[in-house]
Amino acid sequence: MAGGALLLSACAGTDSASKPTTSGSAAASSSSGAGKTITFAFDQEFSSYNGNTGAENSSRNNLPLQRVLTGFWYYGGDGTVTPDKDFGTFEKISDDPLKVKYTINPAAVWSDGTPIDCDDLMLAWAANSGKIKGFSTAGTTGYELTDVPNCEKGGKEITHTYSEPFGDWAGALYSVGQIMPAQVVEKKGGLSEDEFIEAVKKKDAKKLADAIKFYNDGWVMKGQLLSEDLIPSSGPYKLSKFDAGQSLTFVANDKYWGPKPQVQTVVERFIALDQQAQALQNGEVNIAVPQPGPDVLNQLNALEGVTVKTGPQYFYDHLDFNMDSSPFKDRTLREAFAKCVPRQLIVDNLIKPLNPNAAILQTRLVASVQPNYADVVNGIGGEDKKYDQVDIEGAKALLKKAGKEGLEVKIGYQSPNPRRTSVAQLISDSCNKAGFKIKDNGDENFFGNGLTNNTYDVALFGWIGSDLISGSTSTYTSPSKCDSEHKGNNNGCYSNKKVDELLKKVNATTDKAAQTPLVAEAEKIMWQDLATIPLYENPNLTAWSEGVNNVVPNPTQAGISWNMDKWTIE
Repeated sequence: MAGGALLLSACAGTDSASKPTTSGSAAASSSSGAGKTITFAFDQEFSSYNGNTGAENSSRNNLPLQRVLTGFWYYGGDGTVTPDKDFGTFEKISDDPLKVKYTINPAAVWSDGTPIDCDDLMLAWAANSGKIKGFSTAGTTGYELTDVPNCEKGGKEITHTYSEPFGDWAGALYSVGQIMPAQVVEKKGGLSEDEFIEAVKKKDAKKLADAIKFYNDGWVMKGQLLSEDLIPSSGPYKLSKFDAGQSLTFVANDKYWGPKPQVQTVVERFIALDQQAQALQNGEVNIAVPQPGPDVLNQLNALEGVTVKTGPQYFYDHLDFNMDSSPFKDRTLREAFAKCVPRQLIVDNLIKPLNPNAAILQTRLVASVQPNYADVVNGIGGEDKKYDQVDIEGAKALLKKAGKEGLEVKIGYQSPNPRRTSVAQLISDSCNKAGFKIKDNGDENFFGNGLTNNTYDVALFGWIGSDLISGSTSTYTSPSKCDSEHKGNNNGCYSNKKVDELLKKVNATTDKAAQTPLVAEAEKIMWQDLATIPLYENPNLTAWSEGVNNVVPNPTQAGISWNMDKWTIE
């Protein structure tokens, strides 16, 4: 999901802020932005207006739409859940049972003039709760604990009662990107607004069949921008142009009821990671977010009039096994592979030159910058340490035992990506010595095709999220079925009922300290199962040209565009 769940990447309700707060120079008046354009670089090409489905839940879709599809909350510049009071308000009105009330701003309308109200929230709930068959979702965490919303046509208020405690309630429902235009789905589904609301209340998947089909697939871009009536905006910007392979253009939304954006036009250029620094130097873009590395950092620091910022972020790379349709269903083979992956060498060669303090990442559910990381690692009981160092002979023995010497292993990842190509090469150099035959299966459409359809043996990619523990749990929860509709973020279809129980308890635990032993136990089991192999955390690197102000790198999945309506250019 765009708000809570982790995003693929190549990645509490008391805050008084009503819009992203920024550092830097004071924002210019809205009139100063007339006729001006700011361009930023991103390495992944936009593919769908709906980044909530299992197939399209990716930074390439959710990052650019941060200020197009708004919601009740967003991740602020410090990475915390921040209410968007221009969209509406939400408050906890009861602890036992947990009840949260959401109220949409009376002035809130889609860019086509349709009021944002009950049916839009009904659609978000229907699509992400897992309670209406057919909807594809990246994860149901939070939504699945609530029952059908009780509101009527035109209603601007809704109260959810949870079936059990939920620690991340403030960052659970209706975030940026999750509230899609119901009027479009209703029209494509052949339903009136009243009929749609009634069908959701009855959980009538048959009545909703055409609406569900459109929700899952109808917002996918096929080389060109969909017609304006299909992509109304609820934010300060709306999409105006899509040049396949080149760029995505945003213009100010004249129907937006909140503060107007500071510049009229923003352009996202699709530029490979290894070309972004040069693009910034050449003036092709104003803002770049290249892949961190010593060479690119030196290149950026040598540029005159360029601000360069580095720092931590909730973004890590990992290896995921295909446990559905590859030989790695066999744990013996997963162990053999894990023994030959040179995790320390990968960190030393590719991460430490930028961050001398970098270390192998040992967890999947918490980041190393979080206060409980050390306690979680200690609670794993050394299961992770078994794979810190390469054991070629041990890997050979296991391959022989399984009768799989010479096994070909396809490593899939989104290309071009210089670092991941280097990771695949280091794995190949090591694991080929153990008797594997590693094949670099990098593909420009890996996220759109390979990962979704499990056309890999081992997937190399990144998750980018936040400090919300519930954002990670759905990724490791057993899917009811291993297909694009049901597996959500659990692409490899890992399943362990004990882990399911522990993660459910984690989500229901409101005391952060009490979550730690539960997380540690789940991590220990996942290491024993070799569910995935965490590798390293990706540091943040952002640079922007002189005259551009109010750029604030965000450590979460919101990415660089989280406050682009506040950017100014002199």
